[in-house]
Amino acid sequence: MAKARPGNLKRFYDVNGWLFVGPALILIATFMFYPIIRSLILSFYSGRGMMMKFAGFRNIDRLWHDPVFWQALTNTMTFLIVQVPIMIMLALILANALNNPRLKFRGLFRTAIFLPCVSSLVAYAILFKSMFAVDGIVNRTLTMIGLTDGPIHWFTDPFWAKVLIILAITWRWTGYNMIFYLAALQNVDKSIYEAARIDGVPAFRRFLHITIPMLKPVILFTTITSTIGTLQLFDEVYNLTEGKGGPANATLTLSLYIYNLTFRFMPNFGYAATVSYVIVLIVAVLSFLQFYAARERK
Repeated sequence: MAKARPGNLKRFYDVNGWLFVGPALILIATFMFYPIIRSLILSFYSGRGMMMKFAGFRNIDRLWHDPVFWQALTNTMTFLIVQVPIMIMLALILANALNNPRLKFRGLFRTAIFLPCVSSLVAYAILFKSMFAVDGIVNRTLTMIGLTDGPIHWFTDPFWAKVLIILAITWRWTGYNMIFYLAALQNVDKSIYEAARIDGVPAFRRFLHITIPMLKPVILFTTITSTIGTLQLFDEVYNLTEGKGGPANATLTLSLYIYNLTFRFMPNFGYAATVSYVIVLIVAVLSFLQFYAARERK
């Protein structure tokens, strides 16, 4: 029987390797690289469809003089600065509590916390609207226990509308981050906690000086993914405000503004693409800063 030559064998594996990864590369090029390149080209045009015309850098100049864009950017950064730290810390605290083997009904609590992030977004929005309606259960409970003198107008007051969006995002995605922390905590060597407990280290100091340092890579990962998700915030705002970002643009985000520029009002594909690259730039800068800070701490 003739032996296969090394050269022929190498060519065989090369061809089969390309046949294996080829379909994936085609899909990635079609649905990822092409839209990125196409949107970059669109950012130098204005209008839509057959009425698009070359605009050069006028879309960038328009950004500086667009009050709605600055309102959307301010809202998005507000959600980012306030909501992400709350969600990360809450997920970490819940994971640490659920990691306690003496806690009863751990499986039930874990499922209840994780359930919102896999539930239907439409059902989620309907539930939130009914809970935070003027005569909803939240207002009735707050009035009954004496925290408020009357109902809070969650959907018509700019401040409380922002608070409602932050509550909705935190409720929906805290369980997602909690699962990562819980998985990482279960891989931490229990002897470290035992040694600290024998030395008389309090629970809070064990959490601060053992748990958090052990979870730094996971904290970095969840912080970056939560940052990207918040900068792309769309679903919760669209469903809770019926796509308006109200009241008076108080909850309008960059993603919702891009949607409005593309499909509502007077569509302008080129300007919408320009606004989308603002999100890309912010994500790139913040991700670099987070990686750099993590490397410096290490």
